[in-house]
Amino acid sequence: MKKLYPDAKSALDGLLRNDMLIASGGFGLCGLPERLLDAMVESGVTGLTFASNNAGIDGEGIGKLLRTRQVRKMIASYVGENKEFERQYLAGELEVEFSPQGTLAERMRAGGAGIPGFYTKTGVGTLVAEGKEAKTFGGEEYILERGIFADLALVKAWKADASGNIWRANWRSNSARKGRSPSGCARAAPESPASTPRPGSARSSPKARNLRN
Repeated sequence: MKKLYPDAKSALDGLLRNDMLIASGGFGLCGLPERLLDAMVESGVTGLTFASNNAGIDGEGIGKLLRTRQVRKMIASYVGENKEFERQYLAGELEVEFSPQGTLAERMRAGGAGIPGFYTKTGVGTLVAEGKEAKTFGGEEYILERGIFADLALVKAWKADASGNIWRANWRSNSARKGRSPSGCARAAPESPASTPRPGSARSSPKARNLRN
């Protein structure tokens, strides 16, 4: 299977369709897969659900797809600093699901590992727990959170190779767990390694497509 592509459009060719659930890396404006998001804007796909730490800001990150009305729903832990997001949400044009940051990351990891759900104490006794199954373990209450099974993951990295490995994939910006999407993963990296970096620093996915840009 081909792993390296010359640009974002070709890396996403055949992967996009309307009404997809997409896990997108980044934290604030750090570690955003900008080229891949730009290619999604140009593709014209609509009805998208994004699972990401946030929705970027007006005109940046996922905010670009909000501006073109390609996003139907956001699953996020922080949604400030985006006026268009606010406008669409208050107007009833955008569905929003809030998830605590650590829970959101674990939901993505769980989905990538094929785990449909897990119990956590985070959110117990708050609005987060409303409508969710609760169980008691060791005398403590936990709530059930569902794994996120993304159709596609978008990740930004430092380097990529023809075998599907990537290095320094902005792991501190929530990209690592998103890159484990069970259905597919597109990763943008500016360089290919002339020599293989230390083995422990690499991450791979059998369905990955790496973009050099």
